[in-house]
Amino acid sequence: MGQTTGIAWTDHTFNPWWGCEKVSEGCRNCYAATFDKRVGGDHWGKGKGWRTFGDKHWNDPVRWNKAAEKAGVRRKVFCASMADIFQAGAPVGDRVRLFSLIKETPWLDWQLLTKRPELMAGYLPWGWGAGWPNVWLGTSVENQETADERIPFLLQTPAAVRFVSYEPALGPVSFRWLNAWPENAPTTAMSPGGITNELDGLRRLDLVIVGGES
Repeated sequence: MGQTTGIAWTDHTFNPWWGCEKVSEGCRNCYAATFDKRVGGDHWGKGKGWRTFGDKHWNDPVRWNKAAEKAGVRRKVFCASMADIFQAGAPVGDRVRLFSLIKETPWLDWQLLTKRPELMAGYLPWGWGAGWPNVWLGTSVENQETADERIPFLLQTPAAVRFVSYEPALGPVSFRWLNAWPENAPTTAMSPGGITNELDGLRRLDLVIVGGES
């Protein structure tokens, strides 16, 4: 994790903190909770607290951005493999710091993945508009039930790129949202400040990542 990663669909991973709560069947065998426990942590579950990091850790994406700019090649950053940045009660200061970091690293495409897409709009920063060009918003699903529940919230949230991680694939899913069907086109969306704005065009998913349980 960090500068190098075994995750095939990204180049780097960055975690502003460690810790989460399990919310559905797809969390049952959570790799992050298992890894945290293996290294002596106890950051999974209600009231468990968070593992946070210092400036050296937070400077890593700045270095990656400089390297990407020098090479003239955009790099992808999966955030966060050991947390859910849209979890209610997560470290507020670190979430604000994360979005400042994202804005300061335009050569990095940040892949923000959550199992709580219904909360995303409320935590996006001021100035988000139709979505920052270097941010991908995504949600995890494991079966048709979670896809039907979560993907509409993702489609209602302004973003440059929308993606789904179908991992672990615990049941079949019909990904009708890959097409720009009229039912995928919300007429309004709520901004972080609570102001309703009209939206034009149809909404669809740009990418689906598929994997089983390891």
